[in-house]
Amino acid sequence: MQNLDDIGVFMDRDGTVSKEIGYVNHAERFELLPRTSAAVKLLNNIGVKAILATNQAGVARGYFPEERIKEVHEKLESLLAADDAYFDAVYYCKHHPDVGEGEYCKDCNCRKPKPGMLKEAAKDLDLDLEKSYMIGDKISDVEMAKRVGATGILVLTGYGQGVYEHDRKSWSVEPDYIADDLFDAIDWILKGLGIWES
Repeated sequence: MQNLDDIGVFMDRDGTVSKEIGYVNHAERFELLPRTSAAVKLLNNIGVKAILATNQAGVARGYFPEERIKEVHEKLESLLAADDAYFDAVYYCKHHPDVGEGEYCKDCNCRKPKPGMLKEAAKDLDLDLEKSYMIGDKISDVEMAKRVGATGILVLTGYGQGVYEHDRKSWSVEPDYIADDLFDAIDWILKGLGIWES
């Protein structure tokens, strides 16, 4: 089997890993989508890094304090752990270029589609971004992948179905694959890597 240590699979949070409910202002409102734990566990089992990369501008907009993001991610990790799955790393962007106060109002390099979170993870985890993947329910997730030479996958959960049905004529980039959900996306990745056939 090929070396998988330098491959990362990045995942958007809301609408990809968890249910899209708008701004998650309380951990009690956070729910994983079906098959999320199973999908992440597939990566854990073969040593491919599973990484969360999410925009969380609700902090800049004043909808909730930054501490709330950490509480939600603790719940996320707990839900995954109950199914023996885990993320190797979690990255989030708390900024917005036009709203917020102090450090939160910032034209940063980490807000998708800018690839700052991917680059930070590559440095932290010694990843080859050109061998890595980004999965999300918005075309900005795919665009972020393309900016670093990674493979971009659109899922039809969350906003994905609407993005596909109504916006695809105006897409600036094309997804490498359109998946029904996160599990389908990771299944496609593993087949491409020659890990399995189903």
